[in-house]
Amino acid sequence: MSGAPIGGRLDGLTSASADWSGLRVLVAGVGVSGFAAADALHERGARVTAVDGGDPEQNAALGERAHILDILGVDVRLGPEHVSGLPDGPLPDLVVTSPGWRPDQPLLAAAAQRGIPIWGEVELAWRMRPEEDPAPWLTVTGTNGKTTTVNMLASILRSAGLRATSAGNVGTPILEAVLHPEPYDVIAVELSSFQLHWSYSLEPLASACLNVAPDHVDWHGSFEEYAAAKGKVYENTRVACVYNVQDPATEQLVMDADVQEGCRAVGFTLGTPGLSMVGVVDDVVADRAFVEQRRTSAAELATLADVQGSAPVLAPHYLANALAAAALARAYGVPAAAVRDGLRAFTPDPHRIADAGTVEGVRYVDDSKATNPHAAASSLQAFEHVVWVAGGLLKGADVDQLVRDVAPRLRGVVLIGADRAQIAEALARHAPDVPVVDVASTDTGVMDLVVAHAADLAQPGDVVLLAPAAASMDMFANYGARGDAFAEAVARRAASAKGE
Repeated sequence: MSGAPIGGRLDGLTSASADWSGLRVLVAGVGVSGFAAADALHERGARVTAVDGGDPEQNAALGERAHILDILGVDVRLGPEHVSGLPDGPLPDLVVTSPGWRPDQPLLAAAAQRGIPIWGEVELAWRMRPEEDPAPWLTVTGTNGKTTTVNMLASILRSAGLRATSAGNVGTPILEAVLHPEPYDVIAVELSSFQLHWSYSLEPLASACLNVAPDHVDWHGSFEEYAAAKGKVYENTRVACVYNVQDPATEQLVMDADVQEGCRAVGFTLGTPGLSMVGVVDDVVADRAFVEQRRTSAAELATLADVQGSAPVLAPHYLANALAAAALARAYGVPAAAVRDGLRAFTPDPHRIADAGTVEGVRYVDDSKATNPHAAASSLQAFEHVVWVAGGLLKGADVDQLVRDVAPRLRGVVLIGADRAQIAEALARHAPDVPVVDVASTDTGVMDLVVAHAADLAQPGDVVLLAPAAASMDMFANYGARGDAFAEAVARRAASAKGE
């Protein structure tokens, strides 16, 4: 693979206490992970140059990070001219890239052409673990559900009395977790396909790919390359590769992976678990993978009520996330009671099937995090009668299969955003009798109108569901801002209904 470490001094850099001094490192990107990488490398004596194409006058956070690195002694260069190729002077020994940078980005392409190794910050973090008793990693990837699963997993691990955290793509840079002055016992690591692309030597204790559906094809070049990046999560796994029985592609990725001797394939399923699986029996989460007599018995891990916790509904994909988290925790050796307690204690992050209120018998649910068709399908299938609020930036995704699958559940649809016409065309083909309201305005204050149209389409007992199947940046700063706007519009409608 172009850009992979190819030997020499870098092979010996396998812990934080290794000799990093004098290493010439170019850090590509001064985002949160790039800042952490530049800081950690400089602290260990590396000669670090950090570049970013952004403008600090338009991005205050970038400017602040750059200023701190400059004070520390890092050579920081901002502006598009610094990311158009390798900087002048001696070639770097290593490039550490932020995950969002594509392989064909000019600087990275130039480094690969010159044979300079390229690591992601996850690869760097793995190589900067403590030399003595480093915390094992439990790694999670998938098109959807990663953040919920790693946070569930961290909750379970903490319920077992372990010092644990979630890190990686979940928000906390994995380097910060690895180098924390109070070492963790175990780390739940969320990995995106971008991060996996730039990783080579990880050896997780247990790993999981939750699902694989078309996404980020523009970054990877093809769906096959995207799926292959997801499959890297299983490489070198030591104890258990956890796959989704309902998604055969994930099991195939396990079969294709080169794992360590003795590593097992463990399935999670919404149905009754077979041998070496975690699944559901009646209203109980049952483990037939990590019990001694698994051929004839199972361990009860939790009830479905424990899993649902404070969530407004136990959606199938939410249950699947819990099953995956339970399997990973059990692979680490967590007792059954800790699985139950951790799932009970878990609170989902905002904008993930969050209850936004009930007005005049109609329930409003915010799943703004459903930013692709696969996620929206999972959300829609949790409810019987739905007025669907959809649209935004589809990023080239096909919505035909989604609309075909959920058509029987739709009471009506309210469309917003730049690519709403594509969804409207799919609805005309596969749900021609479903009423559709097209909201042309792209003003961020449009949600009051959206909620009003949805209320007109809904009947008492229905759910108005914001599950856009698309990204938000055409109208909103992010999916959180979109979800907040929806919830605030529902709150205003509720107040109006009460005459406040």
